[in-house]
Amino acid sequence: MQMTESWHGIFTILFTPFHDDRSLDEESLRREVDFVIEAGAHGIVAPVNSSEFYLLSDEERRHYAEVLVDQAKARVPVVIGTAAPTVGTAEALTRHTRDLGAAGVIAMPPYVVRLDLDDIRDYYARIATAAGGLPVVLQNVGGEVGMPLGAEAIMRIAEAVPAVQYVKEETLPSTHRISELLRVSGGRLLGVFGGSLGRFLVDELKRGACGLMSGCHLVDAQVRVYKLLRAGREDEARAAFLRQLPAHNLWSLLGMGVAKEILRRRGVFRTTVCRRPAPALDSADQAELDHALALVHDDLVVK
Repeated sequence: MQMTESWHGIFTILFTPFHDDRSLDEESLRREVDFVIEAGAHGIVAPVNSSEFYLLSDEERRHYAEVLVDQAKARVPVVIGTAAPTVGTAEALTRHTRDLGAAGVIAMPPYVVRLDLDDIRDYYARIATAAGGLPVVLQNVGGEVGMPLGAEAIMRIAEAVPAVQYVKEETLPSTHRISELLRVSGGRLLGVFGGSLGRFLVDELKRGACGLMSGCHLVDAQVRVYKLLRAGREDEARAAFLRQLPAHNLWSLLGMGVAKEILRRRGVFRTTVCRRPAPALDSADQAELDHALALVHDDLVVK
């Protein structure tokens, strides 16, 4: 799927549903694709960090991509995560993505052995060649698996590799980083997306972010904020954003088990199983989640 217009809006990240035995739950994954499209997502992104991609085999990642493209049926752009510890694996995953007809790829730099800037530039150049003309999103993230890059370094990569047309900026403070990157880019990039669990959505958008890439459990509420801001109704957008924060804070505190529990409650997932260890939600957590979801209920399209 080749894109003729620039991307903007809520490009939501899918979580990975698992059976009780921790195998991939394809039925729930297909249901998740339909859910986010019905909820108004402008695009789909997976498998990436919130999708637990680093705990999927290469074969599972290929199958995952096949399911997403097949189930989306070109209704929205599908951007496939192809980051890998080695260039060869990233190239192979990207070629597979290109052949599927996805809209683009997203990759952060190699995350096991840290490379210097020249090697990172070569990594993206080879991904771009394998992508065969598809846009490449450079994911800039810190934390456990990231290798954060400064704005100047990102632009040196983008200038050397024209296929790098977008950046997902989530190094902290992401708001300042987005402003700096947009200033340094001088219009060279087609867009910069925010992330950071959606906790800074309004500030990131007002600073010029083209959209958000974050988890999909409250995607319809995030789409509402985006649309209100685009319509110039900032006070309403901020009020809607505030209604999301308790749920986002619980996700930040307790991990993706919270997001999967929300998706279970919304009829999308059958289990909340994660491959990455996550705290079990106790009765007090569930009560807090009850209150958080009650706050945002009226902002949800899919009840």
